[in-house]
Amino acid sequence: MTPSARLAASIDLLTAMEAAPRKPADAVANSFFRERRYIGGGDRRAISSLVWDVMRAWRRLGWHLEQAGAVPAAPRLLVAACLIFKGTPLKEVASSFSDGRFAAGALTFKEQDALSALAGKSLDNLGMPRAIKQEVPDWLLPKLEETFGEFLEEELAALSEPATLDLRVNILLNSRQEAQKALAREGLHATLTPLSPWGLRLNGRQPVTSTTPFKDGRVEIQDEGSQLVAAILGAAPQMRVLDYCAGAGGKTLALAMMMENKGHIAACDVAEKRLAGAVRRLRRAGVHNVEQHLLQAGDKWAKRRSGSFDRVLVDAPCSGTGTWRRNPDARLRMTEQDLAELLVKQAEILDKAAALVKPGGRLVYATCSVLHAENAAQIDAFLHRKPEFTLVSSDSTALPDTLKETNMFSLSPRQNGTDGFFAAVLTRAAPEELSSQDGATTVAAS
Repeated sequence: MTPSARLAASIDLLTAMEAAPRKPADAVANSFFRERRYIGGGDRRAISSLVWDVMRAWRRLGWHLEQAGAVPAAPRLLVAACLIFKGTPLKEVASSFSDGRFAAGALTFKEQDALSALAGKSLDNLGMPRAIKQEVPDWLLPKLEETFGEFLEEELAALSEPATLDLRVNILLNSRQEAQKALAREGLHATLTPLSPWGLRLNGRQPVTSTTPFKDGRVEIQDEGSQLVAAILGAAPQMRVLDYCAGAGGKTLALAMMMENKGHIAACDVAEKRLAGAVRRLRRAGVHNVEQHLLQAGDKWAKRRSGSFDRVLVDAPCSGTGTWRRNPDARLRMTEQDLAELLVKQAEILDKAAALVKPGGRLVYATCSVLHAENAAQIDAFLHRKPEFTLVSSDSTALPDTLKETNMFSLSPRQNGTDGFFAAVLTRAAPEELSSQDGATTVAAS
């Protein structure tokens, strides 16, 4: 593709994302490229890179363009402004906006005037409101300050960096070193992750899904933090384990691996499409100890299995604030009402899943959020509602030394090099133990 065609495709992709505000940007991008198979791998990476750069700077670019009189800031101007702030001379940017079949169309005089006003300026302007500078909605900034305190700017900066590409090695089929060598033979040079005993890490976007180790189930794409959420559950062979919000099965696969394909896993979800997508992954990984179940209104499945599971994982639906490195568009898509509804849903799911834990069994509540309200505050409220549960140290041998015997963790890119994740481990007391409890445990802010 010519530079002009790449630019036009970038603008088209951003326009498609704007037209589908409730759909994740990566899902829009996947559909966009699937419909344009003529776009080669190198061009696809270049287009995606520019689009993601624009999304990471969306509020700041819009602020600068507004100061220059360009309101509203259309995707084509945001792309052009991004190029200006990346150091591309205005003359070169203007020449890339040409007329023609596969081009973005020439810049108008008004657009050129607005862009010329940006020349020589810094993207981070001292006069910007703080929420704009941090690329978050105004209403969300105080909640992030509650979580991060004095480290707010450093944490949000880390959440703005491009994410690494983490893989989980399927030790049912090969060792971490064997998978590392197999990937190297195909030109992908991975390093060992520092925290997960099953992880490999690649920098940047790499064609993992086209490699033999991925196709034959020896590796799966999974952030190191997500691997640790599975690890903290402490699932072992012969246990009865429930993955209550299993989705497409990423953590289900990790649990099956921990259990050596023995025992029994029930993978549940409310979305039939997500469960169907997990079937292919389970087959590819050689997993055969998983039962899938679609949760529906009036379903008696859970009632019949009340108090029967040794381990229950609740990977709750959440704001996804911990995944902003991968989904920068999610920073601005979420509303205050969305969060309020999620908090209610999380509490309901947690209560329902808790009923399935056997006395003496363990429950792990996890999110890919960094917000206190979705994490420690949810656990605090749950412990007050359910006095038969208490926080307990994890007994998992798969956790790194820094997390061993912890009863909860909060991970972030700045501190751990992972996506943002939270997990808490709770145990259910036997009925005879309840009489000796003097009240619920209160969770300190994480």
